[in-house]
Amino acid sequence: MRFSSLRCSALALALLSMVAAAQEPEPPKALLDQGQINNDPLRGIVINRTMTVMGWDFYQNFTQVWQALYPDSQDTLTITERPTAQFGSEIWINYLDQTIFHTFLSPTRSRARDESRNAVEVVHNNIEIIDAQRKFVQDADLGPEEM
Repeated sequence: MRFSSLRCSALALALLSMVAAAQEPEPPKALLDQGQINNDPLRGIVINRTMTVMGWDFYQNFTQVWQALYPDSQDTLTITERPTAQFGSEIWINYLDQTIFHTFLSPTRSRARDESRNAVEVVHNNIEIIDAQRKFVQDADLGPEEM
């Protein structure tokens, strides 16, 4: 009896080793962070950091025109607003931590629509300039986001 239980144990061990050998090894997982600023998984979004109704109107109009003209854009933009008592609302748009558009909106809501349409062209032109500078200017002391 002891011999048959030893034989069963050896057979079970052999079967388990064959099953383990038959499984395919997992492919190596890609690193999530390659240390480059362009590897952002949330590319092509426009972030709303406005506070007032006028700022929201500017954001809505800007994103509608932006998505209509540049639907495949991979540029991440941030629209920020700071309401002021003296000038209305101060609005600026950032791209790669650089301000590429800056304006003051008076309390007239219709001006927000016109200004946002103007902002789309200015922002697109400034993004092209920044991307060209980043391609052609190489500096060993500065990272690409510092240019």
